[in-house]
Amino acid sequence: MKKQLKMATAIGATALLALTACASTPAGDNASGADSKDLSIGVFNGWPEGEAVSILWKTILEEKGYNVELEYADVLPVFSALSTGDYDITLDGWLPITHQSLMEEYGDSIGDLGAWNDEAVLTVAVNEDAPIDSLEELADNGDLFDNRIVGIEPGAGLTEAVADRTIPAYGLDSFDFQTSSTPAMLGELKAALAAGENVAVTLWRPHWAYDAFPLKDLTDPEGTLGDQESLHTLSRDGFEGDYPELTEWFSNFTMSSELLYSLENVMYNEYEGTDFEPIVAKWISENQDYVDGLTS
Repeated sequence: MKKQLKMATAIGATALLALTACASTPAGDNASGADSKDLSIGVFNGWPEGEAVSILWKTILEEKGYNVELEYADVLPVFSALSTGDYDITLDGWLPITHQSLMEEYGDSIGDLGAWNDEAVLTVAVNEDAPIDSLEELADNGDLFDNRIVGIEPGAGLTEAVADRTIPAYGLDSFDFQTSSTPAMLGELKAALAAGENVAVTLWRPHWAYDAFPLKDLTDPEGTLGDQESLHTLSRDGFEGDYPELTEWFSNFTMSSELLYSLENVMYNEYEGTDFEPIVAKWISENQDYVDGLTS
């Protein structure tokens, strides 16, 4: 910026005015019709489906010449940053239920580029060989599960649904509903399965745990966990004007749960590191036809 200002001063007021006019072009007013090459993606902390597809798209887009930054934050700050234009997109909008209140608060400044997966659902899951199949049966068999349900983060929408609706509806008040974090829940799940013990956890689909472990969802006849949802790509105001090509790609983006499970599984279950980009690049090479179709 300093170099630009010095140059503007040297070449005179006319060039300075031209530079100022260019810099003041509002977001979404892309006269050239070409995409901006800098993109920021908001990623929810602890939500693997969003992180997985964000890293997938980062890898794809950087091969296309884009500069992509992943911005990790909790759900509320991501929605806020989208509404103010500080982030360009997020790929993990759960609609119409989980993020309904946030869309009501910020939706006037957030665009919806469409759903890429229509199979999202909140669940309480147990080991596949557990002798129960419903949340009603869980209430009558608490001793088989140490009278506890292992949860995720205290502020999560899933945690709120289980605490406020599921537990009262099925008479699970005597259960110890343990909340800490998604990694802690997965650690307890893995340990219990390895020991051949029954375990009940709060979970959601799509999630790699269903590909990695023998699990089943308990039926929820009272509907306390809500209906099936869709995963949406949400964008800041003006995104479509600044990124016409990306708008088309993201609007056409779809990914089945099975394909997402395979990506998540190699990232979070089979791989112990934290540098996911080489792992995702390998997955891309094994699913090249699908990936090529995302930008064709």
